[in-house]
Amino acid sequence: MNDSLEKLNRLTESHGAIQPGKGLASGVIAFSLAILCFLGVLAFHFPEYLTTPQLRKSYSVPVLRQLLFGSLVLSGAIALFNILRGRVSWLSLGTFVLVGLSLALGGSKVEVDPNFPDHTPYIGLDWFILDLLGSTLIFVFVEKLWPLRKHQPVFRPEWQTDFHHFIVNHMVVGFVLLATNLLVHKLFGWAAKDGVQAWVQGLPFPVALFLIILVADLVQYWTHRAYHEVPMLWRLHAVHHSVKSMDWLAGSRQHILELLITRTLVLAPIFVLGFSKEVIDAYIVIVGFQAVFNHANVDVRLGPLRYLIVTPNFHHWHHSQDDEAIDKNYAAHFAFLDHLFGTAVQADRKWPNEYGVVGDYVPDGFWQQLKFPFVWANKD
Repeated sequence: MNDSLEKLNRLTESHGAIQPGKGLASGVIAFSLAILCFLGVLAFHFPEYLTTPQLRKSYSVPVLRQLLFGSLVLSGAIALFNILRGRVSWLSLGTFVLVGLSLALGGSKVEVDPNFPDHTPYIGLDWFILDLLGSTLIFVFVEKLWPLRKHQPVFRPEWQTDFHHFIVNHMVVGFVLLATNLLVHKLFGWAAKDGVQAWVQGLPFPVALFLIILVADLVQYWTHRAYHEVPMLWRLHAVHHSVKSMDWLAGSRQHILELLITRTLVLAPIFVLGFSKEVIDAYIVIVGFQAVFNHANVDVRLGPLRYLIVTPNFHHWHHSQDDEAIDKNYAAHFAFLDHLFGTAVQADRKWPNEYGVVGDYVPDGFWQQLKFPFVWANKD
């Protein structure tokens, strides 16, 4: 058992391409699926504390039970297959332990009391599971289909740091949303006007969707620009820019204070203008997709459209260390904003050479990056 734990620890601390034919790829998939199943069972036991209120109202419990049951079977079957083939038995043992714990706790048959309180403090464990599973299935596939850097492995250097950011920023989504809503209502509630909100809510859906993205991106542009031009704010934003390899997980590297500040400022005009729930939900889907896709390791430029909307090519330049890219390409959705305000990258190459902050002074590791803005000596 100790030997298995030691090998598992070495695996989580390593990076690089997984060698095919040794069962490691399937073993990692089975083990990861077993972890998600175990977390799913915990969410069934404590839905009031571990699930997101906005999501739990739309769940189909029977479908979730079938999904959980199928995942447990698939995870265990892959582990059993690897054991019979004599491959990565230590990893398969860990998978069986997690599957066994999940079954011991009730598996897919956990009874859920529907009469739990709806306003308890919570962490977004369900959102973490759904987003991790969905993002992995979609974007790892897309990155392999249209890769920019063909030899960059899925588990590239520093993936552990970005995965820790991914976990924390998803788990504290309840706190972030609560704090953001309180700040928005407290600071900007006075500005809401019934006449303006009625006009906005009367707009056709496509027009309202374009308007909400434009308003949000104008705020995002100037907020993002301030993170680069105000030294105290750059202390926070340098954490996001410290990533040296761009992929779907890279966008998760973000200091929690920056996340809170940016969400508050972006949500403020959306609240004041009174956009409908349907429009806000559509905006959230778009911003969530772009935030991941534009960091991805994909060779996508979209021809002339790249002058109108933000693409992976546009945002990769923003993360570059190249001289022509410093403090450029701030927009999150509409690239024409940078062309309008004179901050668009002008380069004779299609893609940048290097990513990260110039001087590489941001430490690796989640906790080191969390405290970095407060202990950092001044840098130019």
